[in-house]
Amino acid sequence: QVQLVESGGGLVQAGGSLRLSCAASGRTFSSYAMGWFRQAPGKEREFVGYIHQSSGVTRYADSVKGRFTISRDNAKNTVYLQMNSLTPEDTAAYYCAARPGIVGPSVMVYDYPYWGKGTLVTVSS
Repeated sequence: QVQLVESGGGLVQAGGSLRLSCAASGRTFSSYAMGWFRQAPGKEREFVGYIHQSSGVTRYADSVKGRFTISRDNAKNTVYLQMNSLTPEDTAAYYCAARPGIVGPSVMVYDYPYWGKGTLVTVSS
């Protein structure tokens, strides 16, 4: 199992940047594909991006492509979400999630068995 704790959320003006972190417990972090998801008020949780457990290959939702970047530091058991050029539409609770690497990363919420509690990002206009 792996436990996840997100941090780095907050209030930022439109056009600004934030970097979210997700710290994982356990000694096998490097064997997990990691995903970032978000959920805006009244909306379903949606895929933001993922990073492969070993190759570092990433994939992003069209809505964030070119603005958000996911990276990971397996030595620190941490995955990051760098968010630039933020807009009010990016306002949401952001969650990191882990999926056993043997099955690879996924864009689907239900494919991830482990989740953090989320961190809130608010972008003002």
